[in-house]
Amino acid sequence: MDSDIQGFFKNKTVFLTGATGFLGKVITEKLLRTTEVNRIYSLIRAKRGVPIQDRITTWAKDPVFEVLLRTKPDALQRVCPIEGDCLDPDLGISQSDRRILTAEVQVVIHGAATVRFDEALHLSLAINVRATRLMLQLAKQMTQLVSYVHISTAYSNCVVHDIAERFYPEHLNCSSDKILAVGEMVSNQLLDAMEPSLVGSFPNTYTYTKALAEDVILREAGDLPLCIFRPAIIMSTYKEPLDGWVDNLFGPLALCFGGARGIMRVTTVDPNAKISMVPADFCVNVALASAWKTSEKSVSNGKVQKPPIYAFAPSENNLLSYGSFIESSIFYRDIIPLTKMLWYPFVLCISNPSLFPLAAFFFHTLPGYFFDMLLRLKGRKPILVDLYRKIHKNIAVLGPFSSTTWNFDMTNTKELRESMSKQDLHLYDFDMAQLDWDDYFKSAMYGMRLYIGKEKPTAESIAKGLKLRMRLKVLHYAFASSLASLAAYALWSLGKLVV
Repeated sequence: MDSDIQGFFKNKTVFLTGATGFLGKVITEKLLRTTEVNRIYSLIRAKRGVPIQDRITTWAKDPVFEVLLRTKPDALQRVCPIEGDCLDPDLGISQSDRRILTAEVQVVIHGAATVRFDEALHLSLAINVRATRLMLQLAKQMTQLVSYVHISTAYSNCVVHDIAERFYPEHLNCSSDKILAVGEMVSNQLLDAMEPSLVGSFPNTYTYTKALAEDVILREAGDLPLCIFRPAIIMSTYKEPLDGWVDNLFGPLALCFGGARGIMRVTTVDPNAKISMVPADFCVNVALASAWKTSEKSVSNGKVQKPPIYAFAPSENNLLSYGSFIESSIFYRDIIPLTKMLWYPFVLCISNPSLFPLAAFFFHTLPGYFFDMLLRLKGRKPILVDLYRKIHKNIAVLGPFSSTTWNFDMTNTKELRESMSKQDLHLYDFDMAQLDWDDYFKSAMYGMRLYIGKEKPTAESIAKGLKLRMRLKVLHYAFASSLASLAAYALWSLGKLVV
């Protein structure tokens, strides 16, 4: 017998944007594996020389769909690509495809976004804000629509540290409609030049445009059966469909992988600050559950309600500090080290940002020049100095998030979970209070090694990694001892001269 959520999606037609992204793939897989959804229309940007249908076909080789295709070999035939682009003024959707969408779609999950923190303002505005308005306009033409989920971020209102499940239009210098109007009137270059004055106290264009997108919804959603889903930092899957599956190096995972390679050895972070990250499969379960609940409670007593907001972050009784996060990632250096490492993995945490440039010079830049010199002598292209410039830029961009603790109210999300049946809680669970962080890190680190490092955790591979780790460890401590001895000798010599 179908559960409530399964029953809701049965024979439904879903329109999903952001389907080719990390979270979009996991949403697609979960829908196809656990429900009898009729069809999933996926908005896909065309690539030169690659038909959009081919981009769906290649999913058959993607590990995230392995479990699904073993039980439902023809499942991907229910995914129908819709050519489009959130950068285009009309979403790039043809009139014929618009007629199909408006006539057939019953559930919309809008997840397309640019997640680059340092994206140019004109691009972030087009993809994250204008596309949100255009999606709302398209949804209002859908004659069978029963639920619309807008995927935002828990950090859309990070200008305050205690964030409730409500809208915050008061933190915007200008309303979304005015900003969009300005974007239509001025050039991209001028709009980007206006970024400091427009973004204001927001730390980057990503969080700013996500806040603007929520303002668009507040102003223009009208009576659409709509909700907003605000996940925190989305990390590897925990259990579904695979342990630790991931296909990108965004956010904290870049720190883990850079450290595991022995490339990134110093960063700015407050070890006591709380890191708000959540497993991707838990996020998908919240999104699907909120779609079900929104269809039930969108209109009450004939009055149009403000769209409900579902925040999703670690439980207040099960928080995780950045210090514990880094310790856990370093722990697996000794368990499943990579077979390709530049240096012995370690990470020095600098809590004072003013000291970071000095530490980065000695731990990153100076070794980078040395290794690049060796590459040149071997006739190979130098890469490390440029790589460290990019790493330092990313560390600066992520700085506000690695040194600050936010508190997220999740009252609506808790009530959503409490309203779910036992069957749904088993199929679509997202209980962060019961998440075993140690077990999750084990899953994430093994997954990072397999899916990002492309190294299977075989006994032979792990033994090879352990052998390399030991060799690099000896070199590391020998080098550190030499530097310490040299420094001691220099101080002794200086003291002797003074005397």
